[in-house]
Amino acid sequence: MILLENVKRIGQIGEVINVKRGFARNFLIANKKALYASKENIKEVEKIKSDLSKKDNEKKLEAKKISEQINNKEYTVKKLSTENKELYGSVKPTEIAKLIKESDKVDIKPSMIQPVQEIKSLGKFKVKVSLHSAVDAEITIDVLSAETIQ
Repeated sequence: MILLENVKRIGQIGEVINVKRGFARNFLIANKKALYASKENIKEVEKIKSDLSKKDNEKKLEAKKISEQINNKEYTVKKLSTENKELYGSVKPTEIAKLIKESDKVDIKPSMIQPVQEIKSLGKFKVKVSLHSAVDAEITIDVLSAETIQ
């Protein structure tokens, strides 16, 4: 495969890589992040490499702006909990994405959100938001009790 984008832990633009067939087909090609490494495709990518790196830099700048907006911020979520401070269910990435959108008007895909550990109790939790292959932000989710159920 030849990469059309910088992909975290995989490689850089224009790099020829070996990956499993399913990953190539279901992720890299489906998301237009790579092409099969034929002679024609390699020549094609060499030609458009500068355009691709410009686009990647634009995405990186945008990611940095978002990171500056949300990095080290604290978001509060209220959930139903038991008396011993455990939640009914857990706080999911989709919920966190919704919180960020409501308070900061920033669109973040739930797939970009990686909780350090599963959020299943009351308290403060660190959450990593992967905005770009080179830009991450860290936020804190403060889980408070909406009300306890006897």
